[in-house]
Amino acid sequence: MTDLVIGLTGPTGAGKSTVAAAFREAGCLIIDADQIARRTIADPKCLTALKKEFGNDIVGQDNSLNRGLLAQRAFADKKKAQRLNAITHPLIKEEIIRKIAEYRKKDVKAVVLDAPLLFESGADLLCTVSVAVTAPAEVRLYRIVNRDSISPELARARMGTQQESEYYNSRAQYLLEGTMSAGDIQTKVNQLLEQIIGDYA
Repeated sequence: MTDLVIGLTGPTGAGKSTVAAAFREAGCLIIDADQIARRTIADPKCLTALKKEFGNDIVGQDNSLNRGLLAQRAFADKKKAQRLNAITHPLIKEEIIRKIAEYRKKDVKAVVLDAPLLFESGADLLCTVSVAVTAPAEVRLYRIVNRDSISPELARARMGTQQESEYYNSRAQYLLEGTMSAGDIQTKVNQLLEQIIGDYA
């Protein structure tokens, strides 16, 4: 069993997924808030609320969600993104709480909650400690364009709905630079995990 729950966050394209994989390699169990979100927004109750806010055409005749169209509308401006979060966050949080309780019973060094909106959603309150991964805007832009096969304009729009690095730096207890090589990140995460265990044991 473990009492240690590490909240892992950072803006898109900063390298958070690589850091999450390094925590897994170091002996942690990962809860992926994005995966939980994808399952949650497919729930009929959630779909109904999303259609009301973003248009009936975001759901096809087979009742499947057109995620691309939803993202296009939800990330058009900050208010729309906030509305999306207001609909989905309570349901996502419920499932995260259940997962944390389940994973804490297992024999692991720590449970890591990988959550892009850790602070905005209040999910940091479910964690013992928080770690933020950041990277310069130009690095993130390059990664997002290549990772998601989208235009630089769309990538910038997506980045524009998120917080700047300072937001994470001022809130997280520990910071990681996401521009390191994968090998260096693994070494750094191994060291950081031992430091966190020492600090919070």
